[in-house]
Amino acid sequence: MAASATLGSTSVLRFYKKPEFLKKRPSSQLLSFVTSQLRGIKLSYNLPDVAPVKPISSRFTPALQPVARRVCPFTGKKANKANKVSFSNHKTKKLQFVNLQYKKVWWEAGKRYVKLRLSTKALKTIEKNGLDAVAKKAGIDLRKE
Repeated sequence: MAASATLGSTSVLRFYKKPEFLKKRPSSQLLSFVTSQLRGIKLSYNLPDVAPVKPISSRFTPALQPVARRVCPFTGKKANKANKVSFSNHKTKKLQFVNLQYKKVWWEAGKRYVKLRLSTKALKTIEKNGLDAVAKKAGIDLRKE
């Protein structure tokens, strides 16, 4: 059984026998002893009775969540590109977003409320023509929601 320690990139210490002071201590005490005594030295030692150590930092993989687009599904309205004009008439690009609202709308055919994200223009159209007519024209199936 061999262990090696690396000082910088040149010198290597090798232990072919397990030293006596390492035999008497459990692996948790061994690790704290080695780190306190050999601070700044890269040390690797193969212990057969200890499970392999996992890296401290692993790659973070967030759960994928769908991003809500800023587009009204009923009217198709989306952000408008415009200029922001300062007092000195300096123009910078900006986006004018649609006024999207989360709204629970009563669906008469389904006898229930349907939670929708729609523009205020679509809300006025639904109040005028009815939810079924507007959804049919937009090609939206309300049974899924």
